[in-house]
Amino acid sequence: MVLDTKLVGRRAGSMHELERSVETPEDFGTDVLSVAPGDPLELTLRMESVVEGVLVTGSVRAVATGACVRCLDPVRHPVDGAFQELFAYADRHAHHQEVGDVDAAEELLVEDGLIDLEPVLRDTVVPALPFQPVCRPDCPGLCSECGIPLAEDSGHHHDVIDPRWAALSALAESTEKTEKRT
Repeated sequence: MVLDTKLVGRRAGSMHELERSVETPEDFGTDVLSVAPGDPLELTLRMESVVEGVLVTGSVRAVATGACVRCLDPVRHPVDGAFQELFAYADRHAHHQEVGDVDAAEELLVEDGLIDLEPVLRDTVVPALPFQPVCRPDCPGLCSECGIPLAEDSGHHHDVIDPRWAALSALAESTEKTEKRT
């Protein structure tokens, strides 16, 4: 996910557009939903040389996979994100630090004429993933008693007695037995 800035040089105003498909690195998502390592990230990029560095504007498309948080069925979620990030030249970054620019510590840098897009892509894709992905909006989930998928049996239920009333049901059973004997 590294770009060479030779494509635009250091002359402010020069621009280069490109499309690229790159492999997804490890840990590109959350525990519930992520883009699998090695899966393609489709990038559409525009690199512009500006006085401060190289401005990269682009979009990323991928497909994240995981499990439904209600029923644990597989989930595929398309991701489409846009970003714009300035990668500062080393001399401009040093100047920002000298003048006490508060944001200088967070600047992304052009290092040896190269730009590493991985942190930008991660910051674009991961927040775009749903926090609790579901296989469908009306997914009923799993039965809390036996764990079967409720989508397979819509009338599924269990006669569960509240444990606080269990002692009373034992009294009712003994009363029924006494009444049958008489």
